[in-house]
Amino acid sequence: MDNLTSIRRSLQFLVLVALFGTCYFARDLILPILLGFLLALTLSPLVRGFYRAGIPHAVSAGVLVTLTALIIMAVVFGSAGTVALWSDELPSMGAEIQQKLRVMSDAMEGVRNATEEVEKITKAEDGSQEVIVQQPGLLDTAMDTVTRIGASLIVTLVLAMFLLSSGELFYLKMVQAFPTLAGKKRILSTVYNIERRVSRYLLTITVINAGLGLCLFAYLTALGMPQAYVWGIAAFLLNFLPYLGGIIGTVLVGAFAIVTFDTVSYALLAPLGYLALTSLEGQILTPFLVGRRLAMNTVAVFLTVVFWGWLWGVPGALVAVPFLVVFKAVCENFEPLQTIGLFLSSEDRHLPEHEDEKAET
Repeated sequence: MDNLTSIRRSLQFLVLVALFGTCYFARDLILPILLGFLLALTLSPLVRGFYRAGIPHAVSAGVLVTLTALIIMAVVFGSAGTVALWSDELPSMGAEIQQKLRVMSDAMEGVRNATEEVEKITKAEDGSQEVIVQQPGLLDTAMDTVTRIGASLIVTLVLAMFLLSSGELFYLKMVQAFPTLAGKKRILSTVYNIERRVSRYLLTITVINAGLGLCLFAYLTALGMPQAYVWGIAAFLLNFLPYLGGIIGTVLVGAFAIVTFDTVSYALLAPLGYLALTSLEGQILTPFLVGRRLAMNTVAVFLTVVFWGWLWGVPGALVAVPFLVVFKAVCENFEPLQTIGLFLSSEDRHLPEHEDEKAET
């Protein structure tokens, strides 16, 4: 029996490793599919509301997905020129920031010079030759990135439209797979519960992030920051990345504000305002609107963001929390996984007595 248990656990571990290995190497395939399901979950309450008003699923799904695509296109074409211009000016921006922060740059210059001297000594003693690998051109890299992102967006939008247009088809298929009436009722109740909680969270967070982006746009515009709308878009996207997103946005806004404004003291108003708005949203607004039922363990959220950021980069970090919300909702609705659901929750609650006995046995 002990050997059978150890073999079973080893197989489970190998399956888990294989699953994560597949996710790593098949990112370009899995990521748009995952985004399509998340987008469908986000828009499903709206599609269901339109259906109650007499509008077919296919019509409302087509309108909502088309509107989403138009918004994405407007954001991309509206900000691409500014972002490209900033990319070309990054070297001069760095020099200007160093000039305005001369006290800190002098110390960093000393460290850099010392590092260069150590490298020269090491190379002289080693006597080895440096091999330079020719990298792909900037234009080729940019075209490859744009093509890959465009294909992923198309797959995401088309999949979301098909899922939303199908209405209750997938739910009916799952119900038909269970032979007993009790099993049909249980699976249908579970699926609706998961969809309701996840779609509520995703839709609420999306609206909150949009409001944060608009507030930051208005604030930076009042300060006189050029192209403030780009920072509003950045705040909307970065706020899907808990904790780290606010820090990254504050640092970036602060760097560009130092370059833009004449005095450092006035420039600091931009990152301070960004930090204040994100703190207000994270500590007051989001907990109030989302509620404790969907609140999650801070450690679990941080580790999830770090893991998926390591596995898939920036896209993985952005979808980490929505994925965790889906996983948490699934765990809380299936008895064998409820212990994991309790760990992911921030609520101080315990399993019912009969479930504690099952967990012990």
